[in-house]
Amino acid sequence: MANLTVAVIGPPGYAKGLGKKGTESDLTFSNLKRGSDTVTFVEPSRYPERLSSLFHAVSLSDRALVVVDAITPEFGECAVMLHCAGITDGDLVLRNDLTAEQLQPLLRGCVLSRYRTVEDHPIALRERLLAEVSRKGTPAVSDAPGALPVDHVFPVKGIGTVVLGCVAEGTIRRHMPLP
Repeated sequence: MANLTVAVIGPPGYAKGLGKKGTESDLTFSNLKRGSDTVTFVEPSRYPERLSSLFHAVSLSDRALVVVDAITPEFGECAVMLHCAGITDGDLVLRNDLTAEQLQPLLRGCVLSRYRTVEDHPIALRERLLAEVSRKGTPAVSDAPGALPVDHVFPVKGIGTVVLGCVAEGTIRRHMPLP
């Protein structure tokens, strides 16, 4: 089962058109699945109020989808965050008559200068990302301990503590004790 995790940075709720909404807190997870291939979209729900929301979304991701409505200070923060995290693969969706030529001088030397400019068409984006996951193939199974950034923790009567998150690396199995 191959997976691709994509940080969706742009107007709140943009990932709704890309996948089925999952959990929501500081981050909103949306999922897209075809066969055994999955794409997980992570949106920083509380950004720009909380910069940590943007940091966690980017830290969990393999690539980014940046939706630009206007050139704002928040767009600059997002560009710096993606550059610092080393997210070199991604797509730019330009809206409101923005052009790639307008952004190029601002992005020179930044990872966003390598991102592909794509149309604002959610169905085409979904299909392209699913094709990319399919090409990526299933990762080798590892018995190395996994890393699980935690999104939610809550008690369930009769079961115990339930932890929700996204496996960043390694292997996490059901009922596996976590340190």
